[in-house]
Amino acid sequence: MATALHNLSDYDFNSVPDASAMRFGIVVSEWNSNITGALLEGAVTTLKKHGAKDENIIVQTVPGSFELTFGSSQLIKSGKVDAVIALGCVIKGDTPHFDYVCAGTTQGLAYLNATTNVPVIYGLITTNNLQQAIDRAGGVLGNKGDECAITAIKMFDFICRLKK
Repeated sequence: MATALHNLSDYDFNSVPDASAMRFGIVVSEWNSNITGALLEGAVTTLKKHGAKDENIIVQTVPGSFELTFGSSQLIKSGKVDAVIALGCVIKGDTPHFDYVCAGTTQGLAYLNATTNVPVIYGLITTNNLQQAIDRAGGVLGNKGDECAITAIKMFDFICRLKK
């Protein structure tokens, strides 16, 4: 398991570009809000730690993880963001619903990444139980929101470097 080998909140601070001129959209699922709220807090805190301004962080909620694709698409179409972070949590239950939501959301976000000029960062936690989600939302394995924020900064910087 990859997260067992790497804490989601560990990174080299000096390897992260200055985010003070970057604009971020965060789409967060209301479903499993105890987890997604912690992911959101991690992402916003980390963006600000690297210079992002409050007025350059747009947070929008959607009802569930499946709606992350639509929410991300709308943020991209608004033209107000340089990168989008999609945050959600799906915990496996007794039905195949988990499989459909996870696959559909993953495919939708991947499609946006492949077809737009705005990086969409995959912050969907897919776990077998609540404890695994807690471990990845600020628990013993760190916070996936931190990792997503760093990825968003680095991916927009990647685009900027290509344009030079």
